[in-house]
Amino acid sequence: MVEFVDPYVDPSTGVLKNLVDARFQADLDAVEGDLVPVRTLRLNQDPPEPTGDLSELRAIHRFLFSPIYAWAGGLRTVDIRKNLQGADFFVPVQMIQQVAGIAAEHLRADDYLRGMGRPTFVARLAHHYDQFNYIHPFRDGNGRTHRWFWGWIARDAGWQLNWRAVTGAANDSASRAAAEHQDLGPLIAMFDQVVVRHDDDGGARSHGVG
Repeated sequence: MVEFVDPYVDPSTGVLKNLVDARFQADLDAVEGDLVPVRTLRLNQDPPEPTGDLSELRAIHRFLFSPIYAWAGGLRTVDIRKNLQGADFFVPVQMIQQVAGIAAEHLRADDYLRGMGRPTFVARLAHHYDQFNYIHPFRDGNGRTHRWFWGWIARDAGWQLNWRAVTGAANDSASRAAAEHQDLGPLIAMFDQVVVRHDDDGGARSHGVG
């Protein structure tokens, strides 16, 4: 059996190849922790075109991570899964664009979650979040990209997502229940904690328009 070699990983350091010369995971994590929040603030001021699809996700990822990874914004070329025992793989590489197109069409058909009362919004957000999360189009940085994406979807629909209300572990657990067991209950419960009313619509971008 030929041993799999991850082309994204520097074999001499064991960490993702990067543009900041980080040779230890702790150093790479520190750089991401410093740069990505600043890039997120800049992205809030000058967001990408709100296409509500893979193209928008790629633009978000490219902006957030281009100072760190040469492949920022590029679709992954390897199959991946969460580094957790028993975790299933995400969408196979060769199906990313097809599945992403279907997910985007479903979101468009739901009018980007606009005009919904809170219980319906929470339930439909959980459904679409699961569909998009299963794609995981990038080698790394999917979670931060998706949080920004869904934050703007919610804002356009009159809501706000307070991600500080949940932990990363809770998000991973709820996402796995949806993806691997078709159980949206934990995701719905999670978003019930996260979704709050957004009253300032001055920065809304109107997904699906233009």
